[in-house]
This record gives sequence, C-alpha cells and structure tokens, in this order.
Amino acid sequence: MSPRARRVPTGRAGRLRLRRSLATAQRGADLLERKLRLLLDREHIARDAAREADRVWRERLAEAETWLVRGVLLGGESAPVRAAPADRARVDVRWAVLMGVRHPAAVAWTDPVRGAAEPTPPNTALAHAETAYRAALRAAAELAVHGTAADLLAAESARTRQRVRALRRHWIPRLRDELAALELALEESEHEEAVRRRWAATRGGG
Repeated sequence: MSPRARRVPTGRAGRLRLRRSLATAQRGADLLERKLRLLLDREHIARDAAREADRVWRERLAEAETWLVRGVLLGGESAPVRAAPADRARVDVRWAVLMGVRHPAAVAWTDPVRGAAEPTPPNTALAHAETAYRAALRAAAELAVHGTAADLLAAESARTRQRVRALRRHWIPRLRDELAALELALEESEHEEAVRRRWAATRGGG
C-alpha cells in the first residue's frame, strides 16, 4: 500500500499511531545508514585487496613470461610441457555474509604436487617460470574473489542508499507533516471544546 493510500484514524488514536510510525521510520533509517556504512567499509577493503591482487597478477605474469621465453630458448619448445606435473592446482573459496549479503571472502590455493617419478623443469629459467606462474594464478584467484565481493557489496549499498533516501526525503517528512496537521487539528478541537465548556458553565451558573 502506498503512503498516500494509508488511512490514519483521527483524534488521539491517530496521533498515537502517527507518532509510532514516525519513530519506527526514524529507527529504520538509522539502522539502514549503519548497514550502509558497514557495507561501504567492507567494499572499500575488498576494492583495495582486488587492486593489490591485480598488481601482483600483472607483475608475476610478466615475470613468468620472461622466464618462460628464456627456458624455451634453453630447453626447447617442448620442455615446459614435459616438465608440467600431472596434478592440478585446487582453489577453495570461503564465503561470508555481511548484513545479509553473501559474498566470497577469501581463497585457499593448493599448488599442484609433482610426483616422484615426474620430471622436474630441465633448467633454472623454467623453474622460475613455474614459480611465477603459480604466483600469478594465486593472484588471479584473489582478484576474482575480492572483485566479486566488492561488486556484490556495492550493489547492496546502492539498494540500501535508495531505501534510506526514500525514508529521509519522502516517508519521514510526510509522517511529520501529517502529525503536525493532526496535532494542530487536535489543538483547535480542544480549544473549541474548552470554549464550549466555559460557555456552558457560564450559562449554568447564570
């Protein structure tokens, strides 16, 4: 039901209901603003973490590609393939909930394990390249986690900000206006009633 369609009883009962509605709206706006601050703080942290992960990813990727070129020149084009372990890396994402927003919070990275019978990189350059590529992939996973978290938190922040704006700019002022108008009407009614009583008392006394 829209605010304009609300039907508020007149008299003291209406005043009581409006006062309660106004207090509820003000408490709701305060709580939403607290939620918004928490969301913005966590989003800021996630953005910073994503930027740092992006920096590390780019640096490690460039380093890995440099070492790879050197390793291929020393060991041939098939050397990286022969030295790759059969095992695969594993990425586990831990999720968290903040103010009702479920978002990725951290990532656990497990490097692939090379079996005892598997060949190791044939030269130092390829060994460095393997280490750098693993670091780049870890950073890429961190970037995905923190970037996604920041986006989810930002979306909820926008929705919360919109609700606060609706309360502060529209709903609360409307309730205040309705309450002020009703209190004025009650004051006038009470004044008129007092005048009638004095008039009745004067006539009765006469």
